[in-house]
Amino acid sequence: MSLDDKLARVRARHDELQALLASDPPSDSQSFARMSRELAELAPVVAAIDELAQARAALAEAEAMLDDPEMRALAEEEARALKARLPELEHALKLRLLPRDEADARNAILEVRAGTGGEEAALFAAELLRMYERYAGLKGWRLEVMDRTETDIGGIKEAICQVSGRDVFARLKYESGVHRVQRIPVTEGGGRIHTSAATVAVLPEAEEVDVAVEDKDLRVDTYRSQGAGGQHVNTTDSAVRITHLPSGIVVQCQDEKSQHKNRAKAMTMLRARLYDEQRRQADAQRAESRRSQVGSGDRSERIRTYNFPQGRVTDHRINLTLYKIEAMMQGQVLDEMVDALTAEDQAAQLAEIA
Repeated sequence: MSLDDKLARVRARHDELQALLASDPPSDSQSFARMSRELAELAPVVAAIDELAQARAALAEAEAMLDDPEMRALAEEEARALKARLPELEHALKLRLLPRDEADARNAILEVRAGTGGEEAALFAAELLRMYERYAGLKGWRLEVMDRTETDIGGIKEAICQVSGRDVFARLKYESGVHRVQRIPVTEGGGRIHTSAATVAVLPEAEEVDVAVEDKDLRVDTYRSQGAGGQHVNTTDSAVRITHLPSGIVVQCQDEKSQHKNRAKAMTMLRARLYDEQRRQADAQRAESRRSQVGSGDRSERIRTYNFPQGRVTDHRINLTLYKIEAMMQGQVLDEMVDALTAEDQAAQLAEIA
């Protein structure tokens, strides 16, 4: 199907929805909301179609005036400007035609875990968590730690957070994978550079309607929450561990003093894991070309190296190196990395529809 055919279909669907909602809207609220949402998503695409059509029409008019001696100079100037602008308008329109991940606008569950490297890996995991906390602050998001297991010297073995705000998953989804660090650990007395790693997983937050979870499929255990070194934080069994029996997925939360709140947070984690698994199964059915896209979400994939002695951060998926490691760890240049990853992903998708 040509680009013009796709544009004609989009406009036809937009006009159809507009007419239905104006003259014969559906009586049930769910259908009305679904159609209204689809119309709202198509509106900016149709606006881009109109802008491209107007530019093409203006170019045709300018070229028609080239035979008029009095208007030739003005027509040539206008035609040059329009010819330069048309590729930009076509590219912008193609980006709007790309299928949008329906999870992009959702909140996210962010999981950071120490990998290979012992205590140094745990310290690096803690620094990554602080980087995401600072980045969330800069974006105006809310980051809430739901569960955390710390080490005696300030590292973290595991931290699970809920990140809420505008387009959270769209900006964080490329962070899933293995983050490697190269530096001299504070625990190293010989001044040798060590390599350690931490893993990050970013899951779109699921709502109850996305995943059906029945009580009979759950085993809920309660226990006393613990801090670093294994010491008990609370004297009551407020921590909650939930096992989803059909899938074997286990989640736990001990951050709150209330057992009820810990259970609610644990259920949020469980739904996100189940929803993520559904998405992975759907993704596995796509063509091989799409599975090789930037940000596949594979947690075993080494995606980034933080080299402190050289002051650089390298993203291996797009071979981008930034010599801004301190600003990176402050969350200040993560947007630059995410923008480049997003552009690469969009370019791969555009190549498929071209």
